[in-house]
This record gives sequence, structure tokens and C-alpha cells, in this order.
Amino acid sequence: SDPGRAAKGPTSTIPIVFVSAADPIRAGLVASLNRPEGNVTGISFIGATLEAKRLELLHEMMPQASILGVLINPKYPEAKAQAQAQEVEEARARLGVTLIVRNASTEQEVETAFDAFVQQKAGAVLACNDPFFGSYRQQLASLALRHKLPAMSFRREFAEVGGLLSYGPHFAEGYRQAGVYAGRILKGAKPTDLPVMQPTKFEMVVNLKTARAVGLTISESFLLRADEVIE
Repeated sequence: SDPGRAAKGPTSTIPIVFVSAADPIRAGLVASLNRPEGNVTGISFIGATLEAKRLELLHEMMPQASILGVLINPKYPEAKAQAQAQEVEEARARLGVTLIVRNASTEQEVETAFDAFVQQKAGAVLACNDPFFGSYRQQLASLALRHKLPAMSFRREFAEVGGLLSYGPHFAEGYRQAGVYAGRILKGAKPTDLPVMQPTKFEMVVNLKTARAVGLTISESFLLRADEVIE
């Protein structure tokens, strides 16, 4: 959403197609999803509104874990708006677990947070939706494995590089749709005629190799709900 706002600032005429996991209305990109005003439209992954669902899945997979660690990047727009913190707090109250919420926006802060999770005996960790955590997924997965901590994040690529569990929209499809929108605009369509698109499918990926490495047994019923199981 930050690049989208940066592009929107200098022009109100050049068409802009954004791809964002933040709430595009809260981020100031558009005033309406169904009928964007002005020169901006795009693809919203609404990823930041899924933290409660991710915690629920983590809890279902590990019902014995009464303490869960949560990583939030305070520089992310949804974090600035307290949306992620509110979501995880609502999930905490509903699930009856203890949450250790740590802010992290640098590699060192992530490592410090994992040390705190281990010291406070967290049973698993959720890295909330955030571009930094997404690009840092390999290091996050390795850090979690080193500490023998089951970890979950929002992109399937996290599970593919060794993270235990991921749940979220299919990002590749969103980027493809952004290209379709750009093509339609180049052929004459106006951004106001192109509603902000949202994902219709969310996928859960489980890495069984990582589960074995951290000593976790996952129930067959939970695995059957996964869209993909990495052996």
C-alpha cells in the first residue's frame, strides 16, 4: 500500500493499478471497493484481516499449546491502525490462549522476539501479514526450525521454504489479475469502471517435513483440510 500511496500522491490523472494486502480504504488508496473514484484501482488481498483465522488454525493444529507468539511489524499500515493487534486480541479472548505479541521490523528485532518466545515457552509462532515478513520468509523458517518452534505465516512460499504452516490468498493469481487490469486500462478502460478485486480462494499449506523436524504430530483430520501437504 505504501508504493500505491506514493504513486497516487503526484498524479490524479495517470491510471494506477495497485496490489496490496492492506485494507485499501484504510490505507487511503480508494474510497470504495465496488466503484473506485479517480485514477486508482487494483487488487486487494485483504491479508491483514485474516490474523484471527490464522490463530484459530494454529490453535486447531496444536490445541495443547496454551501460549502462542505473535510477530507484528509496527511499520505496516494495518499495524499502525492497530487492526492486526485488535484481531489477535479478539482471537486470544475467543480461544482462551495466552499471546506473546512482539513488534519487529528488522532482522535483529525478529531474532530478539524469537528469543523471548523461547524464554516464555511459546508453543508456536504466527508472523502476521507484512511485506517484510514475506520477503524474510526463508530466515523466519530457519529461525523457527533452529528454535524447534512451529511457525505460521501468510504466504504459501513460507511453507515451501520450510515454514510449518501458511494460510492466505494465492498471491500469484492476484499479480496476474493486476496485469489483466493494466491491459484493460491500456485498451481504454477507466479505473472507475474496474472494481477493486478481492480473492475468492484461500489456501492452507502444511509442511510435514518441518513438522517432523520440530517433533510435532498433526492429526489426519487437520491434514485433510489442507490444500497442499509438503511431504
